[in-house]
Amino acid sequence: MRKAMIIFAAMLALFTGQAMAQRTLPGMRSVEVKANMVDGFYTGSARNCGYSFGVYYSVFKGNNAHEWVFGGEYLQTYKSYGEKGRIPVAEFTGEAEYNLHLYSNYTQFFHLYGGISALAGYETVNWGKTLLSDGATLHNSDAFIYGGGVNLQADFYLSDRIALTANLKERFIFGNSTGHCHFSYGLGIRIVMD
Repeated sequence: MRKAMIIFAAMLALFTGQAMAQRTLPGMRSVEVKANMVDGFYTGSARNCGYSFGVYYSVFKGNNAHEWVFGGEYLQTYKSYGEKGRIPVAEFTGEAEYNLHLYSNYTQFFHLYGGISALAGYETVNWGKTLLSDGATLHNSDAFIYGGGVNLQADFYLSDRIALTANLKERFIFGNSTGHCHFSYGLGIRIVMD
């Protein structure tokens, strides 16, 4: 009878979601790589749209799965020039972000976060070249930038250690002369380290 009780208790522990509860625990850390489209959908013929790539490190805090995120991002957009030309604008930024856990399903497969961030970095216009190919002079210059953002992110856990992410983000940038808002959306992969 005692062996049957031990086996029954072990089966309950295995099948009542205990194995799935090992996600977003306090102190867990993860690394995430994201690729985003910026200001529209980028194609070879799109003149203003761009893309971004980022690497992020996050730590879950408390029992409610909120997280701190720290990372860096490279963002490339373009400004239309003339009838067919465009001028590249690149941003290199470091970012600190706090994400509130908004929702997760019972199996911990899906998590939804909303967050705010602060960022700072450097923006270069036409890679520092002020003279354009047609002889015109570019008046926008390179600048140190700062700002913040708001984001919405969904995580889909494939296992306890790997999750696919989808995100929407609006960045507000100041200190530059090329535009202050960038909307981005994209996908990423999160790898939980412990």
